[in-house]
Amino acid sequence: MRPNEQLKAPNLIGGEWVEGKEKSFDVHSPYTGEVVGQATFPTAQQVADALSLAHEASVEWGAKPIKERTQVMFKFREILLRDIEKIAQVVSVENGKTIGESKAGIMKGVEVLEYALSLQNLDLGGRMEVSRGVQCEYRRIPLGVVASITPFNFPAMVPMWTIPIAITLGNSYVWKPSEKTPLTATLIGEALIEAGLPKGVLTILHGQKETVDGIIENEKVKAVGFVGSTKIAQLVYMKATSLGKRALCLGGAKNHIILLPDADADIAGQGIADSFTGCAGQRCMAASVLLAVGSVEKQIEAIKKRADETTICSKMGAIITKEQLEFLHEAIDQAVKEGATLLRDGRNDQAPDDLKGGYWLGPTILDNVKPGTHAAMTELFGPVISIIRCSNITEALEIENANPYGNAASVFTNNGAMAELVSNKAKAGMVGVNIGVPVPREPFSFGGIEDSKFGHGDITGVHSLDFWTQMKKITVKWEKQKDQNWMS
Repeated sequence: MRPNEQLKAPNLIGGEWVEGKEKSFDVHSPYTGEVVGQATFPTAQQVADALSLAHEASVEWGAKPIKERTQVMFKFREILLRDIEKIAQVVSVENGKTIGESKAGIMKGVEVLEYALSLQNLDLGGRMEVSRGVQCEYRRIPLGVVASITPFNFPAMVPMWTIPIAITLGNSYVWKPSEKTPLTATLIGEALIEAGLPKGVLTILHGQKETVDGIIENEKVKAVGFVGSTKIAQLVYMKATSLGKRALCLGGAKNHIILLPDADADIAGQGIADSFTGCAGQRCMAASVLLAVGSVEKQIEAIKKRADETTICSKMGAIITKEQLEFLHEAIDQAVKEGATLLRDGRNDQAPDDLKGGYWLGPTILDNVKPGTHAAMTELFGPVISIIRCSNITEALEIENANPYGNAASVFTNNGAMAELVSNKAKAGMVGVNIGVPVPREPFSFGGIEDSKFGHGDITGVHSLDFWTQMKKITVKWEKQKDQNWMS
């Protein structure tokens, strides 16, 4: 996973790649701990200048018919598929994913892009005769400049949730990638430039809190999207809305899976193990707590068997930073002190000698975890699952409902009535039945509830359209009618 040379992450301002004048920031690969690239952070003045250029570009771009804007996105799709190997390599180098996971993330982004391509053939407005000689019409118009702040865990996929839709709808898009994974942004920016996107329609600004504040506080930015931790999601939401801007901020999760005794052991073993180990558990849809109802030993044994086969470095990637790895080690120790049983300790898994400098943790299974303990309540964001033993499904649902988050929940069962009960009663925006990672496919939208989301609507699919546009209502009358009512 080592690149041939260190990669650069400049800022994209007004269609030109520009070095930030504030400071530089080294990018470390989770695979080895080595420096693999460098980003440069812009000054406050560079941020302000970039947003002015984005605003200028939005005027002409938003005036183009949607079918013309869509042509750029068709070319963008071709380039992403052509370069998927190169992009996936960079994602893996800076994020620690396996190549397969990196490709899958890009393909999910392409799926959202394909939904954006369909917008040109949908009636995004609507018109009807509401009274004699009087017609009302909706027109969906772009906001102008919109911004998105994206996390480290999916350097390509999460930005691609919003880039295609927001830009196709006629906005200029300002992107602040995670400082931990800025290198992928350069490849996506280059792909859009090659596709023919006009200068200034895409802006990429690196940095940390200062860059984020500069974007949110700028009067030219009309809407802010965010994906990250709940703490920061809430802060971004409050700051943006206090300034009169739209904000949709997705936060963290503590996803529960209810496992019933009648569940197919093979399906449950693979689905649950892959949920908490995929992407090394560093995704908001990962299984975090397994609510084991009754006698489910054969299913848990199947989960452990699948986890044993999920070897680090080949079938499972690395943890993003040394600090996060240390946090996970401490969380495992604390769980044991609080009475949990280590059914599988991933700290014993060893990386090959050439990768020992990386940040590795194998699949870890904590059994007999008590409700209310640290492992049961805290989003650990790693390949760790906590098993809480429950006597019945009512108890399991009570535990799930007590969770302050509301991102995802799943149930593994062969009983349709039990599946429907969980689907109705689980406090989550996305629910799976015999699916460990219940991510909706387009055009069904992505989004949680409760402390997993601040704002209204969802970030993808049909429910994202209202966030990136405003509705203008036109009422027209051309001729005087022979008779009329109050509406005409």
